[in-house]
Amino acid sequence: MSNLRMSDHTTSRGAAFRGTARLRLAAAVAAPLLAFSVACGGGDDSGSGGSGGSGNGDEVASVPEEPTAKGKGGKSGTGGNGEGPSDSAAEGKSAFYDAQLTYVRCMRTKAGVKDFPDPRLSGYLDWPKIDEVVDPNGGGEEYKGGKDAVCFPEMEKAMNLAPKRDAQKDYESMLAHAKCMREKGVSRFTNPTMSGGKVLPGGDPSPGDPALDPSSPAYKQAREACRSKLLEGLDGMQ
Repeated sequence: MSNLRMSDHTTSRGAAFRGTARLRLAAAVAAPLLAFSVACGGGDDSGSGGSGGSGNGDEVASVPEEPTAKGKGGKSGTGGNGEGPSDSAAEGKSAFYDAQLTYVRCMRTKAGVKDFPDPRLSGYLDWPKIDEVVDPNGGGEEYKGGKDAVCFPEMEKAMNLAPKRDAQKDYESMLAHAKCMREKGVSRFTNPTMSGGKVLPGGDPSPGDPALDPSSPAYKQAREACRSKLLEGLDGMQ
């Protein structure tokens, strides 16, 4: 559920809660088809345990290129006028972006997070920038629709308009990301798994009693180095 991804953690239970809130929202907004298990919290990555997760950590499929929503038009579409499935996909992404922008504006006004960042052009939220505006003394409201979920209706609408995803491609992307995280020093970062055609993100091997510290310099460096392994929309999933 980086999956699910990841916030400004400390080793306190309060920080773990904030990370959990962010991951749950990321999972819901970024990829509704992903089954998400909480994999975030405080603690130190001092262990040298195995890769965790399922499968050999070195058996990583190549990361596929993200499909685009640009219409091919003309003869490559379903009609001579260039209108077809690609046009519908583009319209769907536009609706998703518009809904996310409405949610962002709500967060800035009703929720009072005046610097809440714009969504990316893809429509997905910009989690690294959201991390920067989180109140370290709060309860993670910035990740879950504001205090008392004042912006939940807007958030829910955006979630319902999120584009469908290819679970296999998402799995391969997160698998490559997990391998990268281990290679960069986070040795206990686990692999994602596939179950019933759904993806369960990897990450902390013990979410209930966190073993990794996403706020540590080593973790942050690894996360930055491996960010490109994740397909658009998978930020925060693991």
